[in-house]
Formats: sequence, structure tokens, C-alpha cells
Amino acid sequence: MLSFGILTRMAKTAITPTRSENYPEWYQQVIKSADLAESSVVRGCMVIKPWGYAIWENIQKILDGMIKDTGHKNFYCPLFVPLSFMEKEAAHVDGFAKECAVVTHHRLEATADGKLEPAGKLEEPLIIRPTSEAIIGDLYSRWIQSYRDLPLLYNQWANVVRWEMRTRLFLRTSEFLWQEGHTAHATEEEAQAETLLMLNTYVDLLENYLGMPLIHGEKTSSERFPGAVSTYTMEMMMQDKKALQGGTSHYLGQNFAKAFNIKYLSAAGKEEYVYTTSWGVTTRLIGSMVMMHSDDDGLILPPKIAPTHVVIMPLLRDDQNKDKILQYCDELLVELQSMSIKAEIDASDMRPGEKAWGWVKKGVPIRLEIGAKELEQQSVYMGRRDLPYKEKKGMSKTEFLNAANDILLEMQDNIFARALKFQQDNTVEVKSESEFYEFFNDKSTGGFTIAPWADEPASEEKMKQELKVTPRVLPHNRADDRGTCIFTGKPDAKYTVFAKSY
Repeated sequence: MLSFGILTRMAKTAITPTRSENYPEWYQQVIKSADLAESSVVRGCMVIKPWGYAIWENIQKILDGMIKDTGHKNFYCPLFVPLSFMEKEAAHVDGFAKECAVVTHHRLEATADGKLEPAGKLEEPLIIRPTSEAIIGDLYSRWIQSYRDLPLLYNQWANVVRWEMRTRLFLRTSEFLWQEGHTAHATEEEAQAETLLMLNTYVDLLENYLGMPLIHGEKTSSERFPGAVSTYTMEMMMQDKKALQGGTSHYLGQNFAKAFNIKYLSAAGKEEYVYTTSWGVTTRLIGSMVMMHSDDDGLILPPKIAPTHVVIMPLLRDDQNKDKILQYCDELLVELQSMSIKAEIDASDMRPGEKAWGWVKKGVPIRLEIGAKELEQQSVYMGRRDLPYKEKKGMSKTEFLNAANDILLEMQDNIFARALKFQQDNTVEVKSESEFYEFFNDKSTGGFTIAPWADEPASEEKMKQELKVTPRVLPHNRADDRGTCIFTGKPDAKYTVFAKSY
């Protein structure tokens, strides 16, 4: 049985099945109950519904500000990439070849029986971008002439297509939304500093806004982005103890510069290749928040990215106090909005319990129930989404307004601390290969292990085949530590985090 670090209530839950009963199906039902997204008629694609898209817009707004604060500018590149561009960087095309969607015709023509068939074959097939290094490499080769043009610090918000065989809403879909940064630099040192700057920007976003603790560091050689010299990543532990990658930042060296002939004339008058980077996060972040924070009653949202912070629910059991209760709610709404707290009133005619459960499942941080009693006492009846549903508290309106922002910050901290404790409680350092196998073969445990590893293919393939475990990251907080590889016995092995993953 799965352990979630949280005591499960014996009472009825809003989500069926629960996490312990069927974690993958629980995930799907949380998304459905919160009305975040649904599958499209197009295989592997999703429709992001208003509540889910509002969460993405909040993430986008925060991250876009961070990106601009670090000196980057937004631009936009075409969706289509000529096949010949993809072929220029061998490792890159090998890495994405099996996921590419290809356009071969440019129009439709009606047949004699009224059906439509592709017509107008293209001279060169076009790839629907799985990522944009290839087409941006071509652009940079024309835009960069001199050292005065550097550094080039650009980012785009876009969609990409990767024709996945097995899809799951938000986590892995054939089309998804993301941002991708692409930069060019005069020196290796500048490019490497840029790669780590953006990794740390993502760490800030995930930990301090999305409330998600993580382990960040460098990817192992087999897990690098195709064509990269080094890839840096953030690995997070979900409540089923599997790892999920939160985003990546790639140091590309001069690989793409040489493939696309991106050169500049230095101050000394010498022609040099630039050094490039790329980095990105996707709508997968929404799925990771669902799996890390939510419970058997539905979605839990960190207040800093919630579309609504407070929902006010007037309890209108009769017409006697209806107008006065609604006026009281309106006044409360105005006061909250004046404090930069995003609030709304749900005056729908649903039954109070049904209405409350609806907002619980959507993950709104604070629910306020306002009835005749609250009107009379000038009070509120508050429920917090970081606490069990039945743990509600009455307090005066003045007391609540004075404390509202502090309550939201406390909830943000609580959500992060709970996830961090779960990660720490389920991360184990192992000393030998037998201990490693024992850990991952025990279905009652699971989680992350950390051990010295020589980064060699034989043991990696063995763990993948026998345990479905992969090396996830060389953690920065253990970057200076070395040990004897638990698989090969080789000395001076770097510490590596291992896990089953999505």
C-alpha cells in the first residue's frame, strides 16, 4: 500500500479511487474533478480548460517576469522546421526522430466520392517543432556577425509536438505548451554561467511559488538532451514516490554553432564559433503539482499560483436575510480585493455542501461560508485547503481580514514543508548493489536512493531492465563528494540519485 505521509480520513472522500487504491486513476480523477483539462478528439492531445489555463497563466506570468529580469527578451519562431535543418545536428535528430510529426502536403483536394485527400506535395517535408534549436540555429547564423551582437538572450512562449506513444494529461501529451530560451555567447564561461542561472531561476519558481521541493543538478551522460554537452535538471518526488523531471537547462557548447555555422568576428578580428544554451519548462508543472500536493479530496493549490485565493459562499436558506447576506459578501469581496487578494463570490443555487465540495476539489486555498449567523456576528466561517475538510474555524470579519495575507503565506509554507518532509523521509543512501536491489524490489518502500556510481552503461541497462530504475541527477549539494561505485567498484565515483520515474 502506498504511504503518503498524511493520515487518511476514514470518512468519505471526494475522489474515487483514493491514492492508495489506484494512484494513476486518482490522478486522472483529480484533474477531472478540478475541471483542469480533458482529452482531445486528437489522439494524445489535451484541451486545457479555463481553471487549468488560469493556473498556467499564473505560472507564465511569474516566470516571464523572472526571465525578463535576467535580461532576456521574448520573440517568436515558426512552428515548422525544414527537415534539412533537423539533419544538421546528428545527435539532435537521433534524439527526436521517433517523436516527430511531419508535414508532407500543403493542401486538400476533394475526390470523386466527396472525400478529402492530401495534395500539393511539398518539395521538402516540414517537421512540426519538437523543440526549436534547429530553426533558431539558422536564425542566429544570420543575426550574429560581430562580438557586438553578443550575448543574444531570447526566449519564446510556444507549443511543441512530440508524438508520444503513451500519453497522460499534463505529464506527457503529443502537444504541450512551454517556454524555451535560446542564448548565444562569446565564451564558454558565459554560456555555462547562463545555463546555471536559468536552472536556479527554475528552482526559485518551483520551490518558492509552486511549493515543490526538488533535487537539482546535472544529468548523467545517457540522460542528456540530444546534442548537449551537459544538461541540468530538477527532479521531484511524487506521492507514489516516483520521480518527475521539473525542467531542464542545457549547455550546448559549440555543437549547434558548428552545425549551423553560427560565427562572430571577435574584437581581435578573428572568426569564432559562439557557445549556445537552451532551457525550458512546460505545462507538465501543473501535473507535477497535482501529484505532489493533492489529496483524496482533490486538488490542492499553493496560494501563490492559485487563480482564486478566497471563495465566498453565501448560505441563502431563506429569503429573509438574502439581500443583507449578499451585501455583506459584496463588502467582504471589495475589502479582500483591496488587499490584492483574488476573491470571488459563489452565489449559485447549489446546495451548500455540494458547493463547498466543488471548491475543495478545485483547490481554492480559503473557503468562507457566510450565513445569517455570520451576518449577525459580523464574522466568517473559514475552511483552509491545507487542512482536512471538517477543520473549519469561525472568526470575526476584522480578525480574518487582518490575518488573511498571513494565512495564505502560512498555507504556502505548509504545503512546501509537507512535500519536503515526504521527499526527505523517502530518500535513502545505499552502500552496495545488493542494498540498492533490495530497496527497489521491496514494493512497500520505494522512493529515491543516492549512491556513488561510475556512470557506465552496463549497470545502467541492467537496472532499467530488471528494476525499471534510472539515474535521475547528480545532485549539486553532493557535487564535491566521491565514493566507490556500488556496481563496478571503481573509485572516485560521483553521487547519483536513482528512482523509478514518469
